[in-house]
Amino acid sequence: MDGNRNNSIEINKEEFRKIGHQLIDDISEFLSNIDKKPVTVKESPSQLQSILGNTSLPEMGIPATELITRTTDLLLNHSLLNGHPKFLGYITSSAAPIGALADLLAASVNPNVGAHILSPMATEIEKQTIQWLAEFIGVSPNYGGILVSGGNMANFTAFLAARTAKAPKSIKENGLSNIPQKLTIYCSKTTHTWIDKAAILFGLGTKSVRWIQTDSSNKMNNKVLVETIKEDIKNGFKPIMVIGTAGDVSTGVVDDLKGISTICIEYDLWFHIDGAYGIPATVIPKYKNLFESLSEADSIALDPHKWLYSPLEAGCTLVKNPQHLIDTYSSHPEYYNFSKSENEIAQNFYEYGLQNSRGFRALKVWLSLQQVGRSGYEKLISEDIELSEVLFDLSKKHPELEAVSQNLSITTFRYMPLNFEKDNEYLNKLNEELLNELQTGGELFLSNAIVNEMYCLRACVVNFRTTKKDIEEIIDITVREGRKTHSELQEPKVNK
Repeated sequence: MDGNRNNSIEINKEEFRKIGHQLIDDISEFLSNIDKKPVTVKESPSQLQSILGNTSLPEMGIPATELITRTTDLLLNHSLLNGHPKFLGYITSSAAPIGALADLLAASVNPNVGAHILSPMATEIEKQTIQWLAEFIGVSPNYGGILVSGGNMANFTAFLAARTAKAPKSIKENGLSNIPQKLTIYCSKTTHTWIDKAAILFGLGTKSVRWIQTDSSNKMNNKVLVETIKEDIKNGFKPIMVIGTAGDVSTGVVDDLKGISTICIEYDLWFHIDGAYGIPATVIPKYKNLFESLSEADSIALDPHKWLYSPLEAGCTLVKNPQHLIDTYSSHPEYYNFSKSENEIAQNFYEYGLQNSRGFRALKVWLSLQQVGRSGYEKLISEDIELSEVLFDLSKKHPELEAVSQNLSITTFRYMPLNFEKDNEYLNKLNEELLNELQTGGELFLSNAIVNEMYCLRACVVNFRTTKKDIEEIIDITVREGRKTHSELQEPKVNK
């Protein structure tokens, strides 16, 4: 074999440049005209499979130019576009364009950010990103942490650190089955379903979760929380952790974090905050009081791919004492030679979380934080909240809509036909059918929330492309489609 290995996977410089230029041109055109496209296309799985082609794995290779051209068409013309200004559905933001460029650059170098020696600059960039995220939300930059895939993994990472810190030290050797006291954890009834997954996957079981009822403002009832902790202690359980929510996924409510912090200190419990969605609002001075005692949290989960506009995937776990992560995740098999770098202790992210091999997620977050800056994010997040308030106010004023709740950048509302007796069962059915129509119609994309037994349309504004004009048009589209859906539901069924 001579010095040049001939293979089918390499792309020569000129071809790579040509393909790349065309791809960037296509993406630039796509982003500049995204508002003129449908939010989604109404294509069934079988239709998409037909477009994709039900072919077998190719025996011989296909030229890269042909593949990229076809794939560009597939993705740009047959996807749900969460960057569209009328996508206000699930908490997936419109992605910062610099993040797309960052992912291309990161993939080109392809550092394994599990060990410093495998990713020297990438590791230092991730460390700086963690520090900046801590500063951004207003806690000490001495918090340690790690970038993960999203909210579930950010919360899981903290959950396991809490279990290690608060369970008997013998847990690593003997497991949960040999702990004499049943471990218990506490959260609001509105907490995201990640907690169920964590309890099941990490050995505590769903019966270990105490779902605390909410008060009239939909926050965790801290009085009931204390009563439940006391009762568990009396009955021989071992409480270890309380989860406060900073922006629940349905309505955006922030729990009384200061009150929860006081309770955790009194009973020596790990205080975790699930701020995957809402915690970036701390950058806005007038919302600081909502997040009082944030700095008392032992761990915090946040998702840059939500309200910091990073492309997927980018979640983050912050821990006040990063040694808790090392105590939980670190191991040193003989085939690891990652410990030192020229007489300095190198930080290896495999010791901070569940993954050993890790991609360079931090780059897109790091670049966006610099491009936008604190003041830029304050402006963008403030505008998102203001647009959510506009949607609430317009819903409140419209005779065929009922405004239900508005917190942070989430508004819930529902369609109510004119001169129609308020029948909650029917209205729930109507709004569920309406949502299905809206999600497949292509004009806008909302999601749903159940608030006080009402099936509501839910709009979460984490989209830097959305304008007041879009909000006004969303009202018009919702009412138009609501009338149509109501009419169809009122028509007597005719046997064909």
